[in-house]
Amino acid sequence: MRSYQWEELSESQRALVTVAKEQTERSYCPYSHFHVGAAALLSNGVIIRGANQENAAYPSGLCAERSALFAAGAQYPEQPVEKLAIACFTDGHFTKEPGAPCGACRQVMLETEHRYGGKMEVILFGENETLVFDSAADLLPLIFVSENLKG
Repeated sequence: MRSYQWEELSESQRALVTVAKEQTERSYCPYSHFHVGAAALLSNGVIIRGANQENAAYPSGLCAERSALFAAGAQYPEQPVEKLAIACFTDGHFTKEPGAPCGACRQVMLETEHRYGGKMEVILFGENETLVFDSAADLLPLIFVSENLKG
């Protein structure tokens, strides 16, 4: 994991984070009021967008990360995800510190990497700093993948 200030991010990282930030406006979160946006950059250059979608019947909602990754898999099943950016907005501003993905999202991120046999850079935006991970596996130690299902 590396910590960056906004201006230290590459142009492509800033562009992807900007999309994730824009996606917070498409969040549906009348219960938590915690808007999360995600942007997944595919190997073909397409950016898939996601935003959290809440539901009064918990846990029927879906996190921004999973909405983006599942949409990417459904729309472009042969295209690996190269980067995933996540931004959080609450109380009228983006969070000062990066928002960490929940455990379910971390597992889906890891499965996405495993599915395509490569690493996916994960970018967690915060106003004070942005954290960049080389791989989703860096967010989830003691990984559980398909090999674990074999005797």
